[in-house]
Amino acid sequence: MTRKAAASSPGWDDEDTPEWTDDQLDRAELAIGADVVRPAQGTLTRVGRPPLGEAAKRQVTLRLDPDVIEWFREGGPGWQGRINEALRRAAGL
Repeated sequence: MTRKAAASSPGWDDEDTPEWTDDQLDRAELAIGADVVRPAQGTLTRVGRPPLGEAAKRQVTLRLDPDVIEWFREGGPGWQGRINEALRRAAGL
């Protein structure tokens, strides 16, 4: 009889997991065995960005030359923010 191969995934490592916040603990489901003492209230993480009110950025359609877009994209992630900063400097803001 052949032996079953060990699982390829590494074991659980508590050092890699982030600490729970008090807010997450307050909203988490509380169970003892299979008995749910308190159901979960909402989600443990917030979905999406928080509302920014008047400071929220607005989506617009803007046509730019392909070479300009490529130049900003070559800088890696955050290229749209760099375009925004360049426009702010050009406008003197």
